[in-house]
Amino acid sequence: MAQTALNPKGVSPSADWKKWLGVTPFFLFAILFLILPSLRLFIGSFTTEEGQFSLANIIQLFEEKAILDAYWLSIRISAATALGGGLFGFLLAYSVTVGGLPKPLRSALITFSGVASNFAGVPLAFAFIATLGRTGFITTLIKNLFGVNLYQQTNFDLYSFAGLSLTYMYFQFPLMVLIMAPALDGLKREWREAAENLGASNFQYWMRVAFPVLLPSILGTMILLFGNAFGAYATAYALTGGRLGIITIQIGAQIRGDVHHNPGLGYAMAMGMVVVMTISLIGYSWLQKRSERWLR
Repeated sequence: MAQTALNPKGVSPSADWKKWLGVTPFFLFAILFLILPSLRLFIGSFTTEEGQFSLANIIQLFEEKAILDAYWLSIRISAATALGGGLFGFLLAYSVTVGGLPKPLRSALITFSGVASNFAGVPLAFAFIATLGRTGFITTLIKNLFGVNLYQQTNFDLYSFAGLSLTYMYFQFPLMVLIMAPALDGLKREWREAAENLGASNFQYWMRVAFPVLLPSILGTMILLFGNAFGAYATAYALTGGRLGIITIQIGAQIRGDVHHNPGLGYAMAMGMVVVMTISLIGYSWLQKRSERWLR
């Protein structure tokens, strides 16, 4: 009676093949929507409109002040919203995990965070315009109740750096809550009990035990928030109409040809974004590995 051939690990080739079948859609998705577009960006960055090899697009990235300003503006907005969203999100996550707030409130906040962290683009921009625009609900309410015109008396402008940062915060802090809540739950009760037995106060426990353990998770999540804001496009474009020249809007202008039209330069600018995002992801992965040693 014929026997099925086995590989050195004692598993038949057919069983080995079936294990890979389940991840085939993932590899297809990665190839079609990650690897091939990245190759297109890389090749386009070194190609002229006539299809010839050139370094002009890469050189122009470092020589044109408008492009460098666009990168710097995007980095500033991303850093501001990462810090603000990280701090606010951490405090909220702390309140509903170890802070002693009622459990139903935790469920409500986690549900809201799951929805809000994915609420972006044109709907989010429209919601903020309807709320804090020049004739928005909150703007009109403050004017009627307190006689204060936000746009004339406080210099607030929804369509500025501060306004766009505030809009980004709407999906930044919920993402921080979603990631930090499990990390806070991972703090072992034995650590607090050991610190209390050694005479440590609550402040000393957080400064010398809990916070050092959580710091890699906090910093890693802030890096993730930075990348989340750095790659945003639709929200900024719908809110400001291109008034703020962040790098994603500049790339769109180069490729669409509304004002400028140099697809090769647009691809090079996108490659610069890929480099920034790659550095962010490497930092996030490294910090997550450090935090997992303690929070397993």
